[in-house]
Amino acid sequence: MTLEELIVGCQKNDPKAQEQLYRLFSAKFFGVCLKYSGSYEEAQDNLQDGFLIIFNKIGQYNFKGSFEGWGKRVMINNALQKYRGMRFLEIVSENIPEEETVEIDDENISMDFLTTIIQELPERYRLVFSLYVLDGYSHKEIADMLDITTGTTKSNLARARMILKDKIDRHSGKQHTSVQ
Repeated sequence: MTLEELIVGCQKNDPKAQEQLYRLFSAKFFGVCLKYSGSYEEAQDNLQDGFLIIFNKIGQYNFKGSFEGWGKRVMINNALQKYRGMRFLEIVSENIPEEETVEIDDENISMDFLTTIIQELPERYRLVFSLYVLDGYSHKEIADMLDITTGTTKSNLARARMILKDKIDRHSGKQHTSVQ
C-alpha cells in the first residue's frame, strides 16, 4: 500500500491501515515525543495519545505538504498541551543572559548522552530548547505555542544552554561551575 492509500484507509477507520500507518511512523514520532517528555514512559504515553489524535483528525489532512510533517506537528502539540499556561514556564527575571553557543569538542560524547542530558533538563527549559534548537521554531512561535512571552522563551533557552554546557564540560572532565 502507498502512503496515500494508507491515509485514505485510516480516514475510513480501517484498523489494518491504522496499524500499518502506526508501524510506518511510530519510531520517528517516538523520537519527537522523547524530546518533549520528561521520561521514556511519558513519551510512550504521548505517542499513543498523539496517534489517537492523528486517527481522529486524519480527515483534516488534505494531502498538501508531507504527512510526516503534519503528524509531527500533532505529536508536538499533544505533548505541549499539558504545559500551556502553567506557572513553571514563567520567567524568573528579565536579565536574559547572552545567547551562548554550546560547542562539543569531545568526540566521545554520544547521542545517547546528549539525549539523556536534554531529558534531564527542567521541563520549562527542555521544552523551549527542543522547540528552538531541535525543531527550529522561532521565539515568537514558541511563545505563542506555550502561551508565554518571548522574553521567557529567551531566558529559558539561555538557562538550558548553560545547564547543558555545564554537564558536557563535567562529562569531558573540564572544570566548570554548576549552573541550575
